[in-house]
Formats: sequence, C-alpha cells, structure tokens
Amino acid sequence: MADELAAVVMAGGLGTRMRSATPKHLHPLLGRRMVDWVIAAARDAGVERLVVVASPDTRDLFDGVEVAVQERPLGTGDAVRAARSALDGEAADVLVLNGDVPALRPQTLQALVETHRSAAAAATVLSFEPRNPRAYGRVVRDGDGRLARIVEARDATPEELALSEANSGIYVFRGERLWPALERLQPHNAQGELYVTDALGILAADGERCAVHVAPDPLEVEGINTRAELAAVAAALRDRINEAHMLAGVTIVDPSSTWIDADVEIGPDTTIHPFSVLRGPVRIAGGVEIGPFAYVRPGTVVGEGAKIGTFVEVKASTIGAAAKVPHLSYIGDAEIGEGTNIAAGNITANFKHQPGLPKARTRIGRNVRTGVDTVFDAPVEVGDDVWIAPGAVITDDVPPGSLAGFAPRQITKEGWVYEKHGKPDGD
Repeated sequence: MADELAAVVMAGGLGTRMRSATPKHLHPLLGRRMVDWVIAAARDAGVERLVVVASPDTRDLFDGVEVAVQERPLGTGDAVRAARSALDGEAADVLVLNGDVPALRPQTLQALVETHRSAAAAATVLSFEPRNPRAYGRVVRDGDGRLARIVEARDATPEELALSEANSGIYVFRGERLWPALERLQPHNAQGELYVTDALGILAADGERCAVHVAPDPLEVEGINTRAELAAVAAALRDRINEAHMLAGVTIVDPSSTWIDADVEIGPDTTIHPFSVLRGPVRIAGGVEIGPFAYVRPGTVVGEGAKIGTFVEVKASTIGAAAKVPHLSYIGDAEIGEGTNIAAGNITANFKHQPGLPKARTRIGRNVRTGVDTVFDAPVEVGDDVWIAPGAVITDDVPPGSLAGFAPRQITKEGWVYEKHGKPDGD
C-alpha cells in the first residue's frame, strides 16, 4: 500500500448549462464519453483503484470501475466522502478528479503526484493560470511558496482577485489525512453544500504541509459546462490525436478537417485526405488510402494497401488487402475480399432486415469486379473472380468465376469469366 495511488472521479452532476437530457459527463467526445477521457488519464497515470461517484440515475452506466452513489447533490466534499467506504485505508494517496476535464493528460497527473510526494505534503492542489480567471477560486501561497489557502472569487479581496493563479479543483491527498478532514467539513452557504476545497483549509490550519503544482496548459483543467466549450475541447483533442498519428507515420493532408476517434488504429504510410471521419473502434492497416469526404464507422477493418475513396461510407465491414472502394458507395455489414474492386454507386443493403435482429452479411470474394450502380441484397455471397454487370440487384449467391446481373432481373452465367479469361494462377 505504501505507494498505491487511488482516484475519485466526480461525475454526478447534471450540467444544466449543457441544456441537455444527457448528463454532462456522459456527452460523447471523439469516441468516448467525457468522463471516460478522465478515467483513461487516471489509469494511464498509474492509478490502481478508481471510484466514480455517480448520481442515482447514472449509477449503472459505468463498466469496469467501482461506483459510489451520491444520493443528493450536496457538493464536492460530499461527493468525495461517498467513496470513503471503497477507498479508506486502501491507498497511500488519493487523486480527486472532476469528470468534466477530458483534455487532462496522464503526464500532468503523474507530475502532480510527484510534487505531492516529494514535498511530503498532506494535500497538493493542481493550479493553473487561465486566460480569464472569471469565477475561479484563487490560490494564495505563503512566503515559502506553499499553499496558504484557496479563496473563492465571491469572497476574495481586490488584491486576491488580482492573483493570476487559479484552483483547478483537482487535488491529491494523503489518504490517512483526507477522510478525517472530510468529516470535519461544514456548510458555509445557503445551499448547505460541502466543498472539498475546504478540506485543504482544514489541513493547513492544522499545520499540515499543503503544496501546489502548476498545470502546464490551462486547457487541460478548465471544466466543460456548455456545448460551445465542448466543441472547443473536441477540436483540441482532434489535433492531439491527429498529431500522434502523423508522428507515427500517417499522412493527414488537412488535420483541421480530419476527425479521428481515440480508439482508431492506423498503420504507417496510410494517407487520409481532407474532410474524412474515422469513428472507432476501427483498424486500418498500413499503406491504405482514405479519400476525401470518407466516413469510416465502428467495427471496420481495412487491409494493407486498400483504398476507401471519395464519398464512401464503410460500417462494420472488412475490406481486404489491396481492395478498392473508390467512390460514392456504401459498404455496411460486409466482407470484401483481397484485390476486389467495387465500382461507383454500389450499396450493400439489408432490405429484409427485421428490427431487433442482427443484420445479415454481404460476402464478396477475392478479385471481384462489380459494375456501377449495383445493390447487394443481404444475405448474399459472391464468389471469387466474379464480374457483376452495371445496374444489377444481386439477390442470389453467385458462384466463383461467374458473370451476374443484367437488370431488371438477375441472370447468372456460371463460369463465364473463366471461359473468357481463364482461371488466375494458383486457383
């Protein structure tokens, strides 16, 4: 337990300024919910035990973490106190995190904990210097640079309001000091709420050492309260994700117009053209080309050297190595074999799909050549080396080496491709 690190993530608020039926912490952001970004940062920072404090209405919406319930919204101090039964005596240090700071980096949390431990502090606050301090509490230091107190903006003197260092609301406490301090909290407001900030004041008044660590980037710790702020952070996370892919060998022609979810995997020497959206989980091998205005949706796997072209949407499908879907097509719930070329305007459809049942699959083999404006009505299987005539609606399975199509009703000429062109080597 000597070095064990735990975390409490506060995610019980409704976020009324979002003006949404969805609780603030559960709003989607590049493939994750807002609070999931914070949980991931804590995990990557080395947190062994993590408790999410949720409201009674959201208690069942968190997988893979312990959940404590704050029965009534009585402030941050009450929220952290709800996690006591899970963490008391279980960790040397406890991070206290807000669930509305998705840009928070694990490196920042690691540096905060390092400052806390090197100072042998009972508590350490993560401070920052916002461009506009607004209503943030101000950090007041003593003559030795340690934390003297945190003063709320509404209670601050003009001199304190002039301070540029603000409280982020993120802390790390020595576990054995945190829980007794929380029990001593008193409501000093009309709402009767308890604030975790006051726990630092209690510890400082007891003569305990309280330290300060400054966040390197204000963006990491400024909480999201409106959809406008959500959009601003989304753009910053987009840039962060795109930069990581580019440094790993992916060419992104226009990063500002390319949106890639956090859980997308991309191999080196892939090129992504402007106005593309890749939603995870998606796996893209190396040497792939993603065209302008492409939309790659969850469950898609793209093989080595394949191409997803302009105005192409792919969902829950496997695109084989060196296969091409060059333009203006929808490929959903499908398997496209190696070396196959899907012509313009092709659609894999589920006309017979029944609500509540899994969608049927379209399976297209290797080295298939489809004609323009072709619809594949799942479930249907097209064999290797097939050619499809333009304007076809494929409703029946097509054997390997056949020519099929011929609207208005499908006609299949078995063996036509092999008779005219012979079988490929190795078949």
